[in-house]
Amino acid sequence: MDWILLVALVALLGFMFWSSRKRAAKMKAEQEAKARAMVPGVKVLLQGGLYGTLVTYDGEDLSKAAFVELAPGVEVEVHSQAILRVVDEEEGTVTEDEFIEAEADQAEYAADVAGGVIPSVSDDHAAAKKTDAPEAGDAKPQV
Repeated sequence: MDWILLVALVALLGFMFWSSRKRAAKMKAEQEAKARAMVPGVKVLLQGGLYGTLVTYDGEDLSKAAFVELAPGVEVEVHSQAILRVVDEEEGTVTEDEFIEAEADQAEYAADVAGGVIPSVSDDHAAAKKTDAPEAGDAKPQV
């Protein structure tokens, strides 16, 4: 019975060692990818929630400060590890094709509302307010 516990303990210790090594390797790969992406001119997010443009950054020596431009002519000196991540410029931007399609959809919607094919959103809100408001005869007298 004692040898079963010993085998289980060795297996558990082996799993913990393997898991920590795997996690450390993953963190190192993420840090290397972040260091490669940190080039002057890239938009970054600081840990305080501020967005800015990276001016200087030394990926080899993290004890050196980094300079981030928050607004034109406004540079701040931050700890190099205060830079949370590089912000993807494509995220949240609308392409020209998407904009043109949205304009066409809006024009079609406006034409349908004007032609009486569909009710407008404001008509829906007005109808909802009418159904929510109690009628004058529905009020119960308070005793």
